[in-house]
Amino acid sequence: MKYRAPRGTRDILPEECRKWHFLEEKIREVSWKYGYGEIRVPIFDSTEVFARSVGEDTDIVSKEMYTFTDRGERSLTLRPEGTASVVRAYLENNLNAGPGPVKLYYYGPMFRYDRPQAGRYRQFYQYGVECFGSGHPAADAEVIKLTLDLLGMLGLEDVTLQINSVGCSECRPVYRRKLKEVLEHNREKLCRDCTGRLESSPMRIMDCKEEHCREATVNAPVMVDHLCPECSAHYAEVKEILNRLGIVGEENPRLVRGLDYYTRTAFEFVSTELGAQDSIGGGGRYDNLVEHMGGPTVPAVGVALGIERLLLSMDKTFLQQKKAPAVFVAVSSDDQLPTGFQAADIARKAGCTVEVELMGRSLKAQMKYAGKKGFDYVLITGQEEETRGIVTLRDMNTGQQEELPVSRLESDLQSVVKQTRNRKEEG
Repeated sequence: MKYRAPRGTRDILPEECRKWHFLEEKIREVSWKYGYGEIRVPIFDSTEVFARSVGEDTDIVSKEMYTFTDRGERSLTLRPEGTASVVRAYLENNLNAGPGPVKLYYYGPMFRYDRPQAGRYRQFYQYGVECFGSGHPAADAEVIKLTLDLLGMLGLEDVTLQINSVGCSECRPVYRRKLKEVLEHNREKLCRDCTGRLESSPMRIMDCKEEHCREATVNAPVMVDHLCPECSAHYAEVKEILNRLGIVGEENPRLVRGLDYYTRTAFEFVSTELGAQDSIGGGGRYDNLVEHMGGPTVPAVGVALGIERLLLSMDKTFLQQKKAPAVFVAVSSDDQLPTGFQAADIARKAGCTVEVELMGRSLKAQMKYAGKKGFDYVLITGQEEETRGIVTLRDMNTGQQEELPVSRLESDLQSVVKQTRNRKEEG
């Protein structure tokens, strides 16, 4: 029997993991710069945590969750998204007892039973930030700016911010009634899912990608024209702060997000690199969710980004530019391995990624291996080199060789690292 990874999952092999490590490093860096601390929540949680927060009528809860009953007859679910578990942890650990705002970020795998496609898997990874305690528009703007800073650090220049307001519990019911009246006249054009949403959540029909549904909503009213004064002022200030930062969002009145807990500001980041499924991630404000899950009234705002979607969008040449030079240490015989390991240690201190010969191959075979693996340089040591107190450095791109004194090997390799990075940036 030939075993394969389950459909919608995949193995992430070492070469690709380098890209993941680069991305994860930038995630930690930008989170730290904005004052967000990491929280790690369990991979599974009580099913009620997700059903109550995400919404019973959402596709996630009704169609996509991996739910099981454990030996204690408890219903548990592999987390389909991060916010609900973070809110549960926020309440359970009394994080609201300290000074606000409470700023958290998470990173890890999520699980949804969905049709696999480019950048979308049944086990997928998300990075998200959550800011609890501030109802000020500045918190919305900060989360958006943090996200754009991260995308900039990753070299993504083709990303568009789409923004909208979905109102609040005061103004949204009035809008829902008007929207439903219009959609009732076009019921026959709606897809089966949207026909069901007509009663429970008509606003989600605005975001449906089915062509017939989009035709049915062409003349439908939009939420931004029905905002209460408080929501209108909040939305205007978010845009004003973003404008001051040089961020011009594309207003999208159809943008409602797919989860029940959003209020007021909603936003999404889309990339031209991804084709029809162009969303990298998004978020918004959810001022009622903490209270809805049994806590006090706590305003909050957050964002979640799909890691696989980010990796698809990232410029591979940008990743190569930032990659440390890769060095292979070749030895003329096993007797030279102690010297080779010493040279490797010095090269790592100089900022290189280094491998040492471990297979007992001939020097010719070692050079062939280094070429196939794409090493930038090979450090060669043999009896003659050891006697003279040198190592030979071979540039695998040009074929040129030079002798480097062991006594100043670290400083010489630091210069090589700098020159290599400059060359990659120029090329």
